[in-house]
Amino acid sequence: MKNLRLLMAVTACSLLLLAACEEEIDGPVYNPNPDLAEVDSTTCVDPPLRKWLFDQYKYGFGSLPLTVIATNPELSMDALPLNHAVYFENSAVNQSFGLKGEYTNQLNNSFKDLKRFWGIQPDNIIMVAAHGSVLQDRNKVFKTYKAMGYPDEKANDYTDSIATLLKTYPQYLNGDHPAFTINQYAVPDTTFAGVGQSPAKIVIGDGNLKGFEGIGYRDFAPQAILAHEVGHHLQYDLGILKPGMKLIPKTARRVELMANAYAAYYLSHAREAALQGKSVQQVSDLLSNTGDCSFKGSSHHGTPSQNKAAAEWGYNLGKDAQKQGHILSSREFARLFDAELPNIIKK
Repeated sequence: MKNLRLLMAVTACSLLLLAACEEEIDGPVYNPNPDLAEVDSTTCVDPPLRKWLFDQYKYGFGSLPLTVIATNPELSMDALPLNHAVYFENSAVNQSFGLKGEYTNQLNNSFKDLKRFWGIQPDNIIMVAAHGSVLQDRNKVFKTYKAMGYPDEKANDYTDSIATLLKTYPQYLNGDHPAFTINQYAVPDTTFAGVGQSPAKIVIGDGNLKGFEGIGYRDFAPQAILAHEVGHHLQYDLGILKPGMKLIPKTARRVELMANAYAAYYLSHAREAALQGKSVQQVSDLLSNTGDCSFKGSSHHGTPSQNKAAAEWGYNLGKDAQKQGHILSSREFARLFDAELPNIIKK
């Protein structure tokens, strides 16, 4: 989903080579950063996932001020659990996904299959969880504020504020409310200032899984959102994304639509029982939920209809490839996607 603000603080990075991403010897040179059309405002309706989250605010918090969570950039209460995972969750061992670990096996199996599909070495990327329960741990909250660049005094004050809020408002569910973890990140192999080395990883928040479950996609949303984030790692390897890269609306839209197309392409091939028989309509409807109407936002994901179109294109390309017995490399796929992008953004 949205790109990490914290990646602006990256001091060094070593990208991983993915076996399936090497340049084809006889193929044309791929331009990872082509000229792009500007983002224009158009008719746009928020997707079901965003409406679901707004309902959680409305019915879960009642009269509580939403600014405490959603719009307080200093407190960053809705970013702490995911940022903690980015900085400090550096091992795939004993990770659990979902509030009760209910998605753990599903995601672990899918991650293995995705690595096989794209030719990624097993240990090159890890997958970790972001749990809202981190907010209950004073030491973890303080460490995360420090990693985010807060001075000691402010980090201490805000850590105390988090503890007070959790005690004062039971509606926060001790951090388990989905508002605190409704996101997912793809993070390259990075050295964070003041923290140290962090391996390439995918972070999946419990709230994101809960949200897709809430709108009816429990059976295959985990695979889809994981495939989307793997798509971003393919982009890092191809040079489409770079650590610390400052995105603008048109570049953010391109990488997010492409990640959805990568995901749909994979889903059209996936062998898992939960994915068998899924139609292009079901896959594209699910992935349309990554869209937004923030046309001027630096993390604009494209509209829901554009995300739906990108997913339809990727899924249908996958079905055609299956008939030919061929799986495209990530570079071939990106080249084809960029050629189709002008048509996708017209949707």
